[in-house]
Amino acid sequence: MAQAVRRSPLSHFSHFSPFAFLNSDGRPHPVENSFAAVTLLLGGVAAITAIWDGLHLVSSWTGLAGVATGMWAQFISATTGERFVTVIGLGAAAVGMYLGVAHGGFIT
Repeated sequence: MAQAVRRSPLSHFSHFSPFAFLNSDGRPHPVENSFAAVTLLLGGVAAITAIWDGLHLVSSWTGLAGVATGMWAQFISATTGERFVTVIGLGAAAVGMYLGVAHGGFIT
């Protein structure tokens, strides 16, 4: 049973991952973590660009993409950390989208 003891050559680098706090169950979830990170990024962009009236197209579309990505991330999430990051990103994306729509909408 030597194959049962064999470890991956990169397994000792797993604690250096920037998403290590998202993997609270000890297993890697690259797809779920990526969706959570993209949701947070899109939500941040939507919320920041919603400050200016002239960037309503960016904030509206980025917010819509962030909400759609966040809903899928919530659907496939495996740990509480992923859900926490996704909800923060979803909230920011929704606020950015709503303010973008209030400033002019999806079309100029």
